[in-house]
Amino acid sequence: MARRCSISGKGPMAGNNVSHAQNKTKRRFLPNLRTVRVTLEDGTTKKIKVSAKELRTMRKNS
Repeated sequence: MARRCSISGKGPMAGNNVSHAQNKTKRRFLPNLRTVRVTLEDGTTKKIKVSAKELRTMRKNS
């Protein structure tokens, strides 16, 4: 399963977990994806994965 927004292309980022002793281990920051139904021009619906930020933008512009 690709953790990628189908509109903006936003995907996982990499970074570090940093402990109090400054030990660093690799971690991933996953995008906040939501599965939404979108109605296409021909009347059919399709499920797509959209980040929460893009979902706010879609609702604002519609």
